[in-house]
Amino acid sequence: MTEKHRTPDGLVIVDKPSGFTSHDVVAKMRGIARTRRVGHAGTLDPMATGVLVLGVEKATKLLGHLALTEKEYLGTIRLGQNTLTDDAEGDLISSTDASGVTREAVDAGIAKLSGDIMQVPSKVSAIKIDGVRSYKRAREGEDFEIPARPVRISSFAVYDVRDAVAEDGTPVLDLVVSVVCSSGTYIRALARDLGADLGVGGHLTALRRTRVGPYKLDSARTLDQLQQELTVMPLAEAAEAAFPRWDVDTGRGRLLLNGVRLEMPDEYAGAGAVGVFDPEGRFLALVEEQKGKAKSLAVFG
Repeated sequence: MTEKHRTPDGLVIVDKPSGFTSHDVVAKMRGIARTRRVGHAGTLDPMATGVLVLGVEKATKLLGHLALTEKEYLGTIRLGQNTLTDDAEGDLISSTDASGVTREAVDAGIAKLSGDIMQVPSKVSAIKIDGVRSYKRAREGEDFEIPARPVRISSFAVYDVRDAVAEDGTPVLDLVVSVVCSSGTYIRALARDLGADLGVGGHLTALRRTRVGPYKLDSARTLDQLQQELTVMPLAEAAEAAFPRWDVDTGRGRLLLNGVRLEMPDEYAGAGAVGVFDPEGRFLALVEEQKGKAKSLAVFG
């Protein structure tokens, strides 16, 4: 590839369409950006739409650190039906009249699923059990358990409750909800567990991710838009939005790039990944404070 057509290093914030896997989007972006060096910061289910953060060229080294950030969703939970996959794509397992479920009961159920909780992921998730993807075990009819994991639900709110009738004639309730949660949280599992708590079953019928860390839907572009004009968030801008900033002089910047463990200011103690910038505003590296010194996580300069 000539320098003229070289794809810039940075993030591409995609508004993922329904029906695409995260890997489908990465494959499409490789064609649009004309580079093999494309990756994503955390998957999004095929049914779901919304923010999927992709890294292009050097920015792929940021992705593992971005995947750990907080996420925000808008979704619809149907009370009254259980499915095999805990979402609308799975076969129906059971139907129960949910018309008697009160708003007070819904609110009480949501309160139990808020804050720091233990969550059992859906069996058709991508979690590995003894090295094998959970969904693969489920498809092969294996009987297995997934251990519960700690997740944080910072906010779980109901915007609307709608009476509806399912295709099989069962009276159901559709809840329009918003969720702010830690990485690794399954919204499908929240729907399943809320329905179980209310005694009527539940599954997710729609999901849209509106935020990953600092990257929001208003800066996302559809694949069609990106095909017309590739919009790449420069590496320095992407890093500054996601990590604390540490400005260093040219000499210290050079030492850090060469792997020297310089002392870090006290303000970065326990801050996790920190972005290092030189006097010209160039993003040099991601480092982490360890015993008062800068441990290099990834180098970009």
